[in-house]
Amino acid sequence: PEVEGFHPNQILSILYPNDPNIHPNMALSTNRLSVDHRLLHHLIVHQLLPTGGGYAKLSRMQAFLMWCILSKIKFCFPLLMLKTMVRAFTQKKSVLSFGSILTKIFQHHQVRLEGEVATKLKKEDTYCNNREFL
Repeated sequence: PEVEGFHPNQILSILYPNDPNIHPNMALSTNRLSVDHRLLHHLIVHQLLPTGGGYAKLSRMQAFLMWCILSKIKFCFPLLMLKTMVRAFTQKKSVLSFGSILTKIFQHHQVRLEGEVATKLKKEDTYCNNREFL
């Protein structure tokens, strides 16, 4: 992402402080992250920006979100959700995320969901107490 103050080299020096071989054009691996940064990455890929698939690689968007959080830079989460869903809709192999949180939002605002088919989630699919989403 192009954001004022964000430079890929800066986040790389934060995430990989003792690795002089890291540069912006290479694939970023999570196994080289510190324990704290791995935990932050885990929260991002499971809560903020859910992905379908492996977690061994660090995407540019995940690195950007880590930079925002570590630098205490605000970001617009609803816009991030929307862009993620639009991208998922346009790609063949992608997961449409945020079902649980959107269901909670719809229920809170009393959006009528009659006729929608609920899907039971497995325990490992979510940290949320509500096990159904539409």
